[in-house]
Amino acid sequence: MSNSSFRFQRFTVRQDRCAMKVGTDGVLLGAWVDVAACRRALDAGAGTGLIALMMAQRNGALQVDGVEIDPEACRQAAANASASPFAARIRLYGDSFSRFSRAASPCYDLIVSNPPYFVRSLRCPDEKRRLARHDDLLSLAGLLSDSLPLLTPGGRMALILPFRQEEELRVRAEACGLHCIRRTEVCFVEGAAPKRLLVELARRARTSVETGRLTLMDLRRQRTAAYRELTRDFYLETVKDSSQA
Repeated sequence: MSNSSFRFQRFTVRQDRCAMKVGTDGVLLGAWVDVAACRRALDAGAGTGLIALMMAQRNGALQVDGVEIDPEACRQAAANASASPFAARIRLYGDSFSRFSRAASPCYDLIVSNPPYFVRSLRCPDEKRRLARHDDLLSLAGLLSDSLPLLTPGGRMALILPFRQEEELRVRAEACGLHCIRRTEVCFVEGAAPKRLLVELARRARTSVETGRLTLMDLRRQRTAAYRELTRDFYLETVKDSSQA
């Protein structure tokens, strides 16, 4: 598979005009998020359109909107959606999430985001890639506060973040009136410490938080049974187990 595109079972993601390519984080979030009872979902920072496509595949009645500030990425995400079997149910908006939030109505049952999180890392010299990877235009605090007015009363948010940001997420989410109701720790290799956190937030706290752990690779660097099961409707059999896509 060339770097210009990534083929899944039911759709192809072209990505030559996108700063950030298809990666494990987006696939994990798209496969993990609960879309079963949703009618409308929003992908904040849609990038290639991958997560929007995955959600549309998983729920045949779901209407999905995506917001992407980079014009080239937005056009490519729209083209990816148009070329998919789910074209009629996916719309892309080229705008900042903050402006979109101020103009849109509270109609989303679910907001998902694979947000930029390289807050304290060295700045990338490539401007488009820098904006895609850093939180200059979509900070965690801004993402949470701008999402709240868009959610229906029973609406939820789902994110994937570095595991080290869990405490920051908890503090910022609770300041917005959002509470963790489901979380999964992601370990890249068997026996290693968690590197990512999949988390679902809602306005109403629950007496107990649904918690799990997902390991992606065993000690032989082969995909684990749990990872294969989570992604079984997406990855092609030709994807090698040792890949990080």
